[in-house]
Amino acid sequence: MATAVETAGADAPAPRSGRRPKKNVLSDGQGGLAGLLISPTMLVILLVVGIPILLSVRESLFRRNDGIDPVTGMIAQGESFVGLQNFTDIFANPQAVPAAWGSVDRLINAFLNTTFFTVVCVVLETAIGVAMAIVMNKAFKGRGLVRASILVPWAIPTMVSAKMWGLMFDADGIVNKLAGHQTLWLADNNASQWAIVIADVWKTAPFIGLLTLAGLQTIPDEVYEAARVDGASAWQQFLRITLPMVKPALVVAVLFRTLDTMRMFDLPWGMIGPGKYYVETLSMFAYFENDAGRYGQAAAYSIVLFLYIVLVAFLFVKLLGAEVVDDPETRAIQDRRRAQRKLAKQQRLSSRAGSTVTTGSASS
Repeated sequence: MATAVETAGADAPAPRSGRRPKKNVLSDGQGGLAGLLISPTMLVILLVVGIPILLSVRESLFRRNDGIDPVTGMIAQGESFVGLQNFTDIFANPQAVPAAWGSVDRLINAFLNTTFFTVVCVVLETAIGVAMAIVMNKAFKGRGLVRASILVPWAIPTMVSAKMWGLMFDADGIVNKLAGHQTLWLADNNASQWAIVIADVWKTAPFIGLLTLAGLQTIPDEVYEAARVDGASAWQQFLRITLPMVKPALVVAVLFRTLDTMRMFDLPWGMIGPGKYYVETLSMFAYFENDAGRYGQAAAYSIVLFLYIVLVAFLFVKLLGAEVVDDPETRAIQDRRRAQRKLAKQQRLSSRAGSTVTTGSASS
């Protein structure tokens, strides 16, 4: 009986130390080294991004004094703390403007324009970029020249691109001559919105195309050969092989383009001009307030845009985060450790069951 008990005690699992397991399966105790390596980058982000955001938050809580101070009778100067009044005034004092969405508040109009440009431009850029990547991934003569040439629109500065497209969309420009119809693309109307979309898609579709091409080149040719042997059509190969395997790179490209389009400023400013409500974005609206000397209100509009971008990025990563941060190696390590934990649990249960049976037999 003593032997059975000692055997059961030897087979019993060791008591837990109380420490929680590491959440990062790839850390392996190298968190200190990782922190040291990324510290320069985090310092740059803090200086370039973090501090300006904190200053903008501080500025949004103050308002510039103007007029006559009722206490002293002197001209008020400096600024005073107003708390959240700059934010409440955004919705308490609507300014209706004529735009594509009817006579709506100027802030709502800028919000709708920003959302419209983001959705339409990113969808078109994704479709065209994927098509460009598939074409460039084929083996043909002059493929290197084609790959280099699509970088030209992306390399041109946005303001230069805006002026170039402004000349083409002019009333006497080449676009109207080719279309054979006189359209006021640069006026404040619906056509100006689509002029911005065309110019933005032309400039940034190559960005998605290049990132997608990088993902396509990681797909082995043997996969397509096996699919063709099994009788899969070109469309089936695209849906079942190309799209799933290129999805991680494509998701990153679409995320970058979404966040970049949401802060669009220079293209509509340089191409259509200021004061055009059909193309006015949140970034332009915040700039107008700042240019008018209303720094607190401008900071409030900037914070609203920042929160909007953060919300979209959070939802994007929340819904597709596994495709952004995951990879086959990480999944393999996770599966292996999950299997090891499952096996260890089964061994503990078997050990406990065997100890119970041994103890019962010895007692009998």
